[in-house]
Amino acid sequence: MNKMGIGVGVLVLNEEGKVLLLLRNSDFQKADSDMRLEGTYTLPSGKVLYQETFEEAAVRKLEEEAGLHTTTEDVQVISLSNDINSYAHYATIGLWAKKYEGEVRLKDSSEFVSCGFFDLEHLPENTCIPSLKIIKNYKDKIIYQDKEWIDYER
Repeated sequence: MNKMGIGVGVLVLNEEGKVLLLLRNSDFQKADSDMRLEGTYTLPSGKVLYQETFEEAAVRKLEEEAGLHTTTEDVQVISLSNDINSYAHYATIGLWAKKYEGEVRLKDSSEFVSCGFFDLEHLPENTCIPSLKIIKNYKDKIIYQDKEWIDYER
């Protein structure tokens, strides 16, 4: 089923400047992704709920998926992207969690199988395109870039 929605991706950097990525289950039913991003690394991310601000969605997804706590005052919009594939179309808002507390712990589900912090210049080959766009926009200090992303260099 094709669908259109609004999503958020949350950029979390540790003290070494490495980015938190979560590895989705390779089983598409367990990966719980409208865009069919199973088997890929992704930022903590998900859908914006009805009457929820981008910042509130970021706080919620960071807690739900990674067990980290932040506030709406400590997240900042850094990216806008148009993510389209044959399964879904999302306007994706990237947010940076400037401050957060806690230790990373995956939620109790089979959606994600592992996680880790990765160097911004050496991301896993199987990092999903929506997350790559947010990371690239953060690095380039540009909110929106209308470019082809197929040849994106990690």
